[in-house]
Amino acid sequence: MTEGFAARVATAVAATGPLCAGIDPSAELLDAWGLADTPDGLRAFGLTCVEAFTGVVPVVKPQVAFFERLGSAGMAVLEEVLAAAQSAGLVTIADAKRGDIGSTMAAYASAWLDPASPLVADAVTVVPYMGIGALRPALDLAAAGGRGVIVVTRSSNPEGRSLQTAVTAAGSSVEDELLAEVAALNAGGLPVPGTVGVVIGATLEPSEFDLGGLGGVILAPGFGVQGGTTETVRKLFGGCAPGTVLPSASRSLLSKGPDVATLRAGAAGACEALGSALG
Repeated sequence: MTEGFAARVATAVAATGPLCAGIDPSAELLDAWGLADTPDGLRAFGLTCVEAFTGVVPVVKPQVAFFERLGSAGMAVLEEVLAAAQSAGLVTIADAKRGDIGSTMAAYASAWLDPASPLVADAVTVVPYMGIGALRPALDLAAAGGRGVIVVTRSSNPEGRSLQTAVTAAGSSVEDELLAEVAALNAGGLPVPGTVGVVIGATLEPSEFDLGGLGGVILAPGFGVQGGTTETVRKLFGGCAPGTVLPSASRSLLSKGPDVATLRAGAAGACEALGSALG
């Protein structure tokens, strides 16, 4: 891979529209789909999603926890789902939210970003509260392979807001300092521009930070069940460059399954509406 993650996402979004479709085989959704809460049920769920979303959405995001809860058998299914999605031409984000220091962070990076790993994805989500510098093993490996690291920055869950909006000794909020550090990395702190993205909830008020200057992908969960709408997406992200914003839908989209045609139609409709909202 010679182009950066942000450029690859922009190309994919241009072909279909801006939506990241979650692949979240929770016990509740498996039951709603008439599937057993077993590795076979996870496999059927995940591969149905891949079939439905191929050619309709640019990006899929398997939620690692829903596979991990079934142990090694569940993780083996995740390997299959990631491989199937990539073979189908979908960009994949492993929603793993990993974060640590030193050799442990390097091991996490190897698991999710090394092409030799059976779990390799196009990008992985990480948590930055050991410091952005602690993520360097993942950032370097991602840049070397044209992959991405997506940093949880402004999450929409109420438990996170007091920490993320806390004012630092420098006088700015934690989230704005993180956004500034990501922008600096994308502007020359890494050899490949656009390697680093952020998570910003689609239900929040507009950021104090100029998101148009971020230089990376914005993953925006909360579209659908959590209350995010095309209007909130337009209000939050309307000034961002085309192809840089990925509103994410999971439960609202997956509840339309297990029929492939219905899932596909729901995803196509969401892509069209979001594309209009983001211009």
